[in-house]
Amino acid sequence: GLFVTDYFTRTPRKLSPFRSFASIELFHFHIPEDTVIAVWNLITFKEQGGTFGDQCPDRSITVYFRSGAPSVINPLHTHFPRDTAVPGSFALTLTWTLPNRTTGVFNVTSPLPGDWFLAAHLPKDEGKISVKGLYEECQYLFQPQLIVQRLVNIAVLYPGHVSEQSMAPHNRSCLYKVFVPSYTSRVLVEVLRCRGAEGCPLWLRVRAKAPPLHNSTTLDCREHTPCQLAQDLPFWQHWYYVLVEKHPGVPGTVSFQVTVQLTDCSRPSLARPPFLPSSASMNMPHSFGSAGGLALGDSPPPTSPNDTRHPVPIPVTSHAGERCWPVRPTLRNELDTFSVHFYIFFGPNVSVPPDRPAVFVINLLPVLDSGGVLNLELRLNVSSLCGENVTVFGCLNHEVPLTSGDNTSVTCETESLAGFLLSVNATASLSRLRIPYPQTGSWYLSLRSLCATEHGFEPCTNVTAEVYLRAYLSPCINDCGIYGQCKLLRTNNYLYAACECKAGWNGWGCTDNAEAFSYGFQLLSTLLLCLSNVMFVPPVAIAVRSHYLLEAAVYIFTMFFSTFYHACDQPGIVVFCIMEYDVLQFCDFLGSLMSVWVTVIAMARLQPVVKQASVLYLLGAMLLSMALQMDRHGLWNLLGPSLFALGIMAVAWTARTIRRRHCYPPTWKRWAFYLCPGALIAAAAVLLYAFVETEENYFYIHSIWHLLIAGSVGFLLPPRAKPSRRLGPLPRRKGCGYQLCVNEQEELGLVDPAVASINSICTS
Repeated sequence: GLFVTDYFTRTPRKLSPFRSFASIELFHFHIPEDTVIAVWNLITFKEQGGTFGDQCPDRSITVYFRSGAPSVINPLHTHFPRDTAVPGSFALTLTWTLPNRTTGVFNVTSPLPGDWFLAAHLPKDEGKISVKGLYEECQYLFQPQLIVQRLVNIAVLYPGHVSEQSMAPHNRSCLYKVFVPSYTSRVLVEVLRCRGAEGCPLWLRVRAKAPPLHNSTTLDCREHTPCQLAQDLPFWQHWYYVLVEKHPGVPGTVSFQVTVQLTDCSRPSLARPPFLPSSASMNMPHSFGSAGGLALGDSPPPTSPNDTRHPVPIPVTSHAGERCWPVRPTLRNELDTFSVHFYIFFGPNVSVPPDRPAVFVINLLPVLDSGGVLNLELRLNVSSLCGENVTVFGCLNHEVPLTSGDNTSVTCETESLAGFLLSVNATASLSRLRIPYPQTGSWYLSLRSLCATEHGFEPCTNVTAEVYLRAYLSPCINDCGIYGQCKLLRTNNYLYAACECKAGWNGWGCTDNAEAFSYGFQLLSTLLLCLSNVMFVPPVAIAVRSHYLLEAAVYIFTMFFSTFYHACDQPGIVVFCIMEYDVLQFCDFLGSLMSVWVTVIAMARLQPVVKQASVLYLLGAMLLSMALQMDRHGLWNLLGPSLFALGIMAVAWTARTIRRRHCYPPTWKRWAFYLCPGALIAAAAVLLYAFVETEENYFYIHSIWHLLIAGSVGFLLPPRAKPSRRLGPLPRRKGCGYQLCVNEQEELGLVDPAVASINSICTS
């Protein structure tokens, strides 16, 4: 046949260490129908400071693949919540082949058509809290590219029609496809009048949704006469592909006829008329979604290439297993994103008769509904059992309802179909099922009632069980509980939800408490972070005693908002918020930086030199507010104003040193007992904050930061000289100009103004 190659690519994205599914990078692709091979080219490269990151360490990258919905991954091997079904996915780990670049390839032969999702992440790190902009961070960028090769003009088989075919000596196989509409209980493919050099040297393979593989359902026409291959309970509203393959080494041309018969389960005694195909098969719609994934078992388990499947000969007359029962629809009620309720007409209480199953359908919209959690709940009304030992079994299957001819069967699986089993009885009257990231399309729930006896389960007589049925779509499992936050995430135009856990809790629903913080630990960390701000009380007292009232007000502001910000910022349940979190965070950051600003300006002693020195306080408040609004975690946005204040202090001290012709402050006691210890304490606090603080030690390292910063303020805040009462008012010279009085005691920066005499030098 004729092949067409399509190419798709995505923009490179920065990968993050895995903490929860909210930290992964998700990529969405769409594979067209009739694709015979899909090749993903996985490109990863390092960057550091806008250049190639040759010096960055090699970190393995894990990539997950799944058809129909995002992968449900668990790299940390945490526990899933109860009653949660975990769909399977493919995983691939990339290793580095070059210093700054690596490439991986992932091939899928005959992939399922529709949506495919790739999830990528780095390994979990130690959780170090880095200051933004302090150093050039190593970035690992990931870019997937998809190349697909698909067949065009595949021959279409119409049910009931016989197609004459011949296979030339140079051809190895012929591929066909037939569309299977709803309410089809069986697909029968038959090869007739096969003539070749060695009898009928053909293999017959059938597969749903994509061209057959070596492990698809197979029949050797040499060993079976007639050459018939049947598929019971086929997927509805999908293409089925038929591959007729010639045995290797067979010379000459092989001629044969191929035909397909579809059995309509609503009329089990009749096949679909050959002259009037169903409207669905004539429309031949494209699949909106695909069912793949390991959990739903779209294909039988793999076998060896030479293995064949020997189906039971198909009788002409139908049997009870080919019957299908009416499917009751559900009403879709959308409340919000991933918040959808499915209501049953004349429900939610449904009756399950003893002689037939009750079948319901839940339709999930393509792409829109695959990013949430499908929840199903069954509750048995025990009073409706009339004392009988009745068990109601529910089978949830994707794209086709499971109706078994064996009334005593309690399995939800067949050779080519897998589902999820629920059961309720008088002892356990409640059953739940959660499917994270469900595949879109139609989900069918079949309810049957069986009575338990000494010989197993048997059909009940004259007992109609009543079951409360609830089906809904939610963003996360139980809204992630009290130790998690359900986040709505987006990748391009695709939305999905995931839990982000806190306080040491892990898992898909934040229910794994293997590393969880105890209540005492949470209380201790909250008290440490809050009560460590009491260290600001001594600086406030010193500032008030030295008549630095503005500085004292800033310290009180910082102490107040830092205390309540950390009380609101806790990850566990020991949380207390008096305002919105964003307001508390802004005020905490602003108060911390304003404390540094006013302390440094006070150390500069600009009041005797600059008459309007208070302008600098207002200027600092405006600059710091602007910097915090731009980026609260940026290094230079926060460090810039602090360096500017230190520059003002350095200029003022240098000017005094030049004018006085001796170092300022002039006393060694001021340097030895106040300035040097205060500077060392502040430097130690900055080093702890920038290089030592991690997520695990945050509560006590940050508490030490509070203590050190507040303590350094107490050392660095300069004393203010008190005016002597023995000095009277000095006579003022008459004339033009102004008089500037400089206090020598203040100029010298002595600690105790009472130990020295005060001389005022007045100049005009």
